[in-house]
Amino acid sequence: MEEGKMDENEWGYHGEGNKSLVVAHAQRCVVLRFLKFPPNRKKTSEEIFQHLQNIVDFGKNVMKEFLGENYVHCGEVVQLPLEFVKQLCLKIQSERPESRCDKDLDTLSGYAMCLPNLTRLQTYRFAEHRPILCVEIKPKCGFIPFSSDVTHEMKHKVCRYCMHQHLKVATGKWRQISRYCPLDLYSGNKQRMHFALKSLLQEAQNNLKIFKNGELIYGCKDARSPVADWSELAHHLKPFFFPSNGLASGPHCTRAVIRELVHVITRVLLSGSDKGRAGTLRLGLGPQGPRVCEASPFSRSLRCQGKNTPERSGLPKGCLLYKTLQVQMLDLLDIEGLYPLYNRVERYLEEFPEERKTLQIDGPYDEAFYQKLLDLSTEDDGTVAFALTKVQQYRVAMTAKDCSIMIALSPCLQDASSDQRPVVPSSRSRFAFSVSVLDLDLKPYESIPHQYKLDGKIVNYYSKTVCAKDNAVMSTRFKESEDCTKWEALWPAQTHPGRLALRIPMEQEEGPSERYTASGYFSCMGRRNGYRQIHW
Repeated sequence: MEEGKMDENEWGYHGEGNKSLVVAHAQRCVVLRFLKFPPNRKKTSEEIFQHLQNIVDFGKNVMKEFLGENYVHCGEVVQLPLEFVKQLCLKIQSERPESRCDKDLDTLSGYAMCLPNLTRLQTYRFAEHRPILCVEIKPKCGFIPFSSDVTHEMKHKVCRYCMHQHLKVATGKWRQISRYCPLDLYSGNKQRMHFALKSLLQEAQNNLKIFKNGELIYGCKDARSPVADWSELAHHLKPFFFPSNGLASGPHCTRAVIRELVHVITRVLLSGSDKGRAGTLRLGLGPQGPRVCEASPFSRSLRCQGKNTPERSGLPKGCLLYKTLQVQMLDLLDIEGLYPLYNRVERYLEEFPEERKTLQIDGPYDEAFYQKLLDLSTEDDGTVAFALTKVQQYRVAMTAKDCSIMIALSPCLQDASSDQRPVVPSSRSRFAFSVSVLDLDLKPYESIPHQYKLDGKIVNYYSKTVCAKDNAVMSTRFKESEDCTKWEALWPAQTHPGRLALRIPMEQEEGPSERYTASGYFSCMGRRNGYRQIHW
């Protein structure tokens, strides 16, 4: 950054999260990322510089090794004129969401991170003249815990994201429950992936955003955001997918455009464009645990139709989703198995506080830190070293569970044959694309107790509400009565071997033709000779 050329009018508000705020340059493909703090919390300039430098080092020495050179952009720490930062803060204040204004941008240290603008194709320093579409996806955790330390049986059946949805809606965080399930996206099965992406488009929450030429055109800021308007989105997308104006307008056009977008994103997510060291890295973690989440609407609908859920086709090992899932699965013990190990480290630090630096809890995040993460043993030898390794692996896994994938797309030009960037086809055009990862700050060591409490809260709420409701439905449906002796058990089921079937006199059974619960479903398979046959 050249001090003499810093003009706040060349920068615009780009977005923010809980801990940082980002502004983008109007012409150059760069952004500045500033830390945010509560008004009463002050940090020295040296502390802020070290915090930002740790983020850069962690990305360079750890996440780039796991995910690959092409996907991770570490940036650099820069020092800016304080007057520029203060004027910039005033300029963007009116654009910030009200819900984010509880914290202030750091205007005292002058330090920020300079990074490439990931809403643009990552091969050009300056903004291209051709149109750029960027889809940001926060896929969340793509597996169900497989650890024997899990005490809540429900966690072996329903994924964390689907359970957490119910608590978020109950507390007013979001308007309604999303139909998106991360296991569908990570399945590698195109049918399930299409369903997952369409579900994100229907209820984006903070898991999906779409940018056009760097400007946000689609996304949800909070529960008060307006309902997603697919027709408006299709209006923005139509020039990308139907440049010949082959479709006029209306629902058919909207569905066609959304379908094209979903197909293109799926193709990109399944592509592998990284040839670096991480392409050959093997964490040794194959698919473990259930392949489907019982709460996924996709899986439930198939079960209610008497069909099996499509097998997880498997992700290509070079694609970013596969690599992200591998890093997520460094969470070998689940928070239930990890928390006692965290307490072991805490007791050690209480006795030997000077050892915190030696243990590298706050950095440096160097090659030595990375190498220790590769120890995948789960046999506890009772040492602090074992506990610390699992704690650090958990922190890295949580980082991968909360990262964002940025997919930038640009229509290929007529002379695109000389373009070295990867290309993905759509039905009527081709797109040059780049894929990057965002939000790769190592999760704080101090957040582990919060994660433990939150995990219990999520599971308990889900068990007491959703599961209890399902059980009540089943209890009512099959309540004991004086006529229960008229039920006739058929085993095995005549039409579906391996299932229990019941025949019930029709006057005893009324209501919907099918129901399902978190642990199973039953469907009425038809009437015969005055009976309705039910399969469980």
